[in-house]
Amino acid sequence: MMEDQAAELRTLMKNNAPWRTDRGANHKTRIIAITSGKGGVGKTNIAVNMAIAYAQLGKKVILIDGDLGMANVNILLNMVPNYNLLHVINRQKKMSEIIQNTEFGIKFIAGANGFSRIANLSDEELSYFSEEFSMLGDADIIIIDTGAGISNNVLQFVSSADEVYVVTTPEPTAITDAYGIIKIISTEFVSREINLKLIVNRVHSADEGRRIAERIMTIVGQFLNYKVEYLGFIYDDPTVMSSVIRQKPFMVVSPSSKPAICIKHIIGKIEKTEIQGQTGVSRFLKKILGK
Repeated sequence: MMEDQAAELRTLMKNNAPWRTDRGANHKTRIIAITSGKGGVGKTNIAVNMAIAYAQLGKKVILIDGDLGMANVNILLNMVPNYNLLHVINRQKKMSEIIQNTEFGIKFIAGANGFSRIANLSDEELSYFSEEFSMLGDADIIIIDTGAGISNNVLQFVSSADEVYVVTTPEPTAITDAYGIIKIISTEFVSREINLKLIVNRVHSADEGRRIAERIMTIVGQFLNYKVEYLGFIYDDPTVMSSVIRQKPFMVVSPSSKPAICIKHIIGKIEKTEIQGQTGVSRFLKKILGK
């Protein structure tokens, strides 16, 4: 067991090496926004552990904390960021100065309250930010942990990402709020054809996860005439709370636990799905700016 953990840590450290920047114009960056209708459903924990699971596959991953009001990705990573995206927006820092390496094989960018003001930047400011943001295009995967609910910042992220994963739980309030955010996304951004998928967290069986997902998908199809796919479920397990208290993601400290296996299955399913149309950082930035 100790040898397995040592090998895993070596892999993680290898993934933390400086990235090459000569990957070519055809390199595609998959940008995923993870969101929820209400707080407390485990959205951030899922975002962090999905990022680590991707890194364990050898992917170059950037995790962005987009929860601008209650940012807590850094807490789960046991980090204290000194700079965030607002420093780049204000031309105080370069992107390379705010990206932080982590001990888990991923790179991390702290979010910034006021991100929405990029739509009002001058041409010179916008040129600077666009050039700096384009540096993220070397990543294979960018995961954005959005805030919960329907603030302007949340809607900016979910309407611009390649894929949006809505996290819910079996609780009636979580189901209702998940439907609520899907309704807003499906009605406010009809022209953008947002690729929405469901993750059901804290279930006690696979059947429970599928049952909750099917209930939401049926209602969405019936009342909104909109298609949402079921991506997968994650077990309710004490490993998760234990990892939060230790500030060590369960993908690292308990890679054989039920939640970790569920995350791996979800990643496997994502990897089998090709994104239709254009992807990448340039496309994301254009959508953020409404172009």
